[in-house]
Amino acid sequence: MLLKYRSDYEKVAMGLLSFVPTLKQIDRLQAELQWYQEGEHRQLLLWRDANQDFSGILGIEERDDFVIVRLIALTPSNRNTGQINGILDELSDMYPDSRIMGTLNTTKYIAEWEQTHG
Repeated sequence: MLLKYRSDYEKVAMGLLSFVPTLKQIDRLQAELQWYQEGEHRQLLLWRDANQDFSGILGIEERDDFVIVRLIALTPSNRNTGQINGILDELSDMYPDSRIMGTLNTTKYIAEWEQTHG
């Protein structure tokens, strides 16, 4: 289940963001979190797995006809194509009239998801 970021999820979000290789340093991680909080069209979505544990985070940017997935980070035990596809399915359900797109870092996941979903 995807949940919109709230300030009471800050520690969870920081922990999940720390799985992104470029966000290992606390100052970069805090700057990334702030960047999403300050953006009118940007948001973080936390993902709960089947056990209701927070196991992933998605950074998105909303546009008129599409949603850009800027980052995807999952806990090591949940890093597989099936989990990512499930998250992207939920994102697609949240934005039914928008195309899901990726960045250089996330295009691979989006392309694999699109192949399995026609």
